[in-house]
Amino acid sequence: MKYAIAVFLILLSYNIFGQASEILPEPSVDERVELLSIVFRLADCQEYSSRRFPKYVENIEEHFIPYKDHELIKYITKKLRKRGIGYDAVMKMAISITETYPFEPIVPFSNEIPEQRWGEKQATKFLKLLNRFYIDADCRNFFDANKPLYKTASQNFNKVFEELDVSWYQRFYGENPKGAFKIVIGLGNGGGNYGPKISIDGTEVVYAIMGTWSVDSLGMPVYEIDDYFSTLLHEFNHSFVNHVVEKYHSGLAASGKEIYRVLQTRMEAQAYGIWQTMYAEAVVRAAVIKYLKDHNYPEEFVKAELDDQINRGFLWTDKLVVELERYDQNRDKYPSLESFMPEIVTFFDGISGKIYEIQKEVESRRPKVIGVLPFENGSAFVDPNTNQIEINFDRPLEGNGYSINEGHKGAVAFPEIGAIYYSEDRTSVFIELKLEPNREYQFVLTGWRFKSEDGYGINNYEINFSTKKE
Repeated sequence: MKYAIAVFLILLSYNIFGQASEILPEPSVDERVELLSIVFRLADCQEYSSRRFPKYVENIEEHFIPYKDHELIKYITKKLRKRGIGYDAVMKMAISITETYPFEPIVPFSNEIPEQRWGEKQATKFLKLLNRFYIDADCRNFFDANKPLYKTASQNFNKVFEELDVSWYQRFYGENPKGAFKIVIGLGNGGGNYGPKISIDGTEVVYAIMGTWSVDSLGMPVYEIDDYFSTLLHEFNHSFVNHVVEKYHSGLAASGKEIYRVLQTRMEAQAYGIWQTMYAEAVVRAAVIKYLKDHNYPEEFVKAELDDQINRGFLWTDKLVVELERYDQNRDKYPSLESFMPEIVTFFDGISGKIYEIQKEVESRRPKVIGVLPFENGSAFVDPNTNQIEINFDRPLEGNGYSINEGHKGAVAFPEIGAIYYSEDRTSVFIELKLEPNREYQFVLTGWRFKSEDGYGINNYEINFSTKKE
């Protein structure tokens, strides 16, 4: 299926896609992004501890592990993490400093810049320690040694970048993007993608920092269109959407607070800590679906993207896409998205009044785990010779792949996993394990691949157990 979609998109690009490279700078690796990712990895921040690019992680560990007790890393662990600095806050700092050593603020730090969680005092001290770390850890040598890898990654990402039809954005939104847009490949970020921005002398620069979560047989990063393209579309939308939604925060506040209250846990799990961010994400995600439909993507590709948004908690996405189609069909009345925003305010007012009903409907269609064998979830003293776990669901699953992540205990508790397969009726999943005695284990089944036959993903299901001594 991936091959068929890729061929389809390549053929389509020759016929109707604009050349993104004529308007946007080509994607590249940004050493600031890599450096910030590395130091937060050394501080054991889970979101920056991915091992999905093993070759690069090995390079990082070989060079930087001796500096794990550096004063900078201790400051991150003891001070910054307690202030909630992680995820997007790390990348906001990365784009807020100059590109070369010695690092300085591009815009003077304040309690709002680079971001509220940092605060001026903490940001200033962090930058001072970062400059010291850069010299102490010989970072220049590391980046120089990895330049060939950075070049390969940038070249491999180009096939995704070249599919981007920039002209659609200007037509659809009825305006040019506010400021500049840069695509950065984050090699150490795993599956994390971020869209930070910075305003420099009145010009806003929006970044799409794309993670790297797949490699080829040689261990080099690969960027398949059907794995990465929707994310790139998503991030580019932010440069058209964010400032428009911000103008209508007062009108959106009542519904936003109510909807966010209901969905807060799911939104916070994605680092969307306030209703304002949720609404910007909501419009962006619906716009991605509109783009795919306008470019005649295969129906199953569009449905998979829509299902993903609903599974992430944006339960109204199908309905919001209908609203965007109504906007696009009446451009004489609505020349730009901004002119249509009062309609979106009304739309979310309606959603807030029935959010419980919508949530109940979606939850009823999600598969649920009804049992774990040969031991119960949460068991202690499991036989370490157990070589397989069976997970049973209340209905047949789609049966297209598997999605199993580390839990909050991290890699140390993640078991060695072998073959994974479904029962014939797809109501059970069998996972082969290799266990050790006297160990705690934890892993999480996610709805990315564990879905019902009609595309509804399970809620994250955490499995915990410990083995007995031999």
